[in-house]
Amino acid sequence: MALTLPAHSDPLADRLHASGLLQELAHGLGGPFHYLLPHRFDTNLAAFHTALADAGVEGRVYYAKKANKAAAFIERCAARGGGVDVASLGELREALGHGVRGDDLVVTGPAKSDALLRIAAQQGALIAVDALDELDRVLALDVPRPPRVLLRVHPPAQPGSRFGLGQDELDEAIRDCAEAGDHVRMEGFSFHLSGYDVHQRAGLAADLVDLCLKARVLGLRADRISIGGGFAVDYVPAGAWQTFLDRQSPSDYHAGKTFTTSGFYPYHSPVAGARALRAVLAARTPDGPSLAERLRRAGVMLLLEPGRALLDRAGASVFGVQGVKDRDAYGIVTVDGTSLSLSEQWFNSEYLPDPHLLPADDRPHAPIPYRACVAGASCLDSDLLTWRKIPFPARPQAGDLIVYPNTAGYQMDSNESPFHELPLPPKVVIDHPDDTGRPDDTGRPRWRLDR
Repeated sequence: MALTLPAHSDPLADRLHASGLLQELAHGLGGPFHYLLPHRFDTNLAAFHTALADAGVEGRVYYAKKANKAAAFIERCAARGGGVDVASLGELREALGHGVRGDDLVVTGPAKSDALLRIAAQQGALIAVDALDELDRVLALDVPRPPRVLLRVHPPAQPGSRFGLGQDELDEAIRDCAEAGDHVRMEGFSFHLSGYDVHQRAGLAADLVDLCLKARVLGLRADRISIGGGFAVDYVPAGAWQTFLDRQSPSDYHAGKTFTTSGFYPYHSPVAGARALRAVLAARTPDGPSLAERLRRAGVMLLLEPGRALLDRAGASVFGVQGVKDRDAYGIVTVDGTSLSLSEQWFNSEYLPDPHLLPADDRPHAPIPYRACVAGASCLDSDLLTWRKIPFPARPQAGDLIVYPNTAGYQMDSNESPFHELPLPPKVVIDHPDDTGRPDDTGRPRWRLDR
């Protein structure tokens, strides 16, 4: 029996796939493309804002721009009260250029360039300081207003993390900020925590609330903390995910490829997105009260930087079939793009939700699914978008489309490359009729290129 891992059903995507629009776009664009659904981003952003409001916690949501390069999502932040988390000068310029105010930016990442620090401070962005020498460079800036900073704390639960200030460094950084007086606005603390452990995130957040109270004694503002991202996305149903983990073996992959299950993203999460934020806020801290209550009592604002979670169901990736090669027990489908456009390969892993086959004609489903891996158009033997032998409902043919669902979060462009002079897949923004009120004559949503 073929190993399958279907994504959660998505009626909107199903209607779009049945509309014929994707085939027209593939023909007009002449190659693979990604489509974006910004109204889904709006829904996810609103859910995070609602979770904060329901908990009675003052907070700000910053979209982690590294999760997708599209301008459309930054524009939605500017229009709908979201901030943006940037980690490079290029990302900072993009955010400002698409309407996000400097005061609504937070600058994260490791050692930042002098230019990034200077422009961030000039624009009033909040800077998460990751090291003592970085703080020294911030304090030495000659800018019209005091730089706004958070001090990033090294997570004790993850001693191998390369991010953050250790305890002695943190003490020194707090003293330096206090001695700097009006030359800096030390607004609080932050951390970078890998993984999706709700209680670990809530516990460290509670520690940061205590740090704020101690820093205020020295005259520092210290009225906000950032807990970063780490809000999972639930891609597939629980039963399908567990069955996949229990059954998958090298025989399910082209060339007997092996993967460790610990290396896979957790494609099912029982607590995901804004519900994960609710769980963090409701988590009890060691002395009893919930994190939300601790924040309210201390008058501390909660900042968060979700990326993938804001992009849940906000886009997909579309490739055209160029040819099919039959092997003894399965096929190799070659598409008009490369695995560089599905970034999970960067982690020596695989994007696991089943891709959809959109046939170019009305041929019926085969009585037995056609198992095939999906290969890229390059001359590299390792260029596979999907190593797993996917059970397609019919044998793919040249001219068909293969759609990878829910790829907006980190998959589309983290390690893209125009290898072989193949163009990068463009991003197509799909305007939902409910948003625009202007469907075309066929009743389909309207579209435009992202930039």
